[in-house]
Amino acid sequence: MARSGSIEQISRQTDGTHVGVWGRYLLCSAFQPIFSLIGGKFEIVAYEGLIRPFQNEQPVAPGAFFGSIRPIDRFGVETLTRNLHVLNASHVVGKNASLFLNFDPSVFVDRAVSDNALRGLKLALHQSGIDPARVVCELTEQKSGSDEALREFVRVLRDNGFQIAIDEYGADDSDFRRVKEIHPDIVKFDRAWIERLMDSGPGNALLHTMVRSFQDMGIKTLFEGLEETWQLEVAERFNVEMVQGFVLAMPELVSRQRDEDNSSTTDADLSFETASEVDDNAHVLHPPKPSGRPQAKPFGRRHAMS
Repeated sequence: MARSGSIEQISRQTDGTHVGVWGRYLLCSAFQPIFSLIGGKFEIVAYEGLIRPFQNEQPVAPGAFFGSIRPIDRFGVETLTRNLHVLNASHVVGKNASLFLNFDPSVFVDRAVSDNALRGLKLALHQSGIDPARVVCELTEQKSGSDEALREFVRVLRDNGFQIAIDEYGADDSDFRRVKEIHPDIVKFDRAWIERLMDSGPGNALLHTMVRSFQDMGIKTLFEGLEETWQLEVAERFNVEMVQGFVLAMPELVSRQRDEDNSSTTDADLSFETASEVDDNAHVLHPPKPSGRPQAKPFGRRHAMS
């Protein structure tokens, strides 16, 4: 039987952050900043929620974790991780930044599935004080069951006030058709694809043309996975609106970010009420402190680049 990924699988920690449990894994939220790139200045305008699994207090590669999930449980895992990110986002995103959340379009086969996924998400957003208009739903590269199912899912998201992004755009015919079909608010360019195109004159020209074509359609562009300064210079030259990558800031666990920012958010602001109240003396899961991880560049409200 598939597990639901319900909010009962999320525990609130003594520091106000939340962790999730899926089988033998402890799930923690990490957030990577997304920067605007306008007029030669970088400013944090959004964060992407990323899952960081642990087993026996040791970090597990996200790819290995998701690879261990049965297809029947995929929906439950993704629902759990999105709700977890939303509950933790109040420590990071402030009152204005957007929050990017991943959605696998292949699991949303009908309206009932979509409504089920969004029910818990809207509750988490309400508890975190985040307006749905600040949430960007990233449709990942997995293919949907049908074009009609994808269109219906996008309609549901928009009806609930969410923004839409296409993730890992790589200029394949199917990718471009999907953009024309959905007309998202944002297109995130695939890291490997932009790296290849940036290495040659013709590739640069194609990349620039694609950026302009999307902007002419009223779609914002985002280059992700940038690791070199010269790539930022190319993005600026092409008038790309947003950039993301290790060259600017690495993903950082929310508990660590909370400690560094010395957040003044009160416990009352962070409460997440469920249908079954958790006793104050109930077992609390503590997110492990990762060892051997690279030191992330500082980010957050205090560290916006200008």
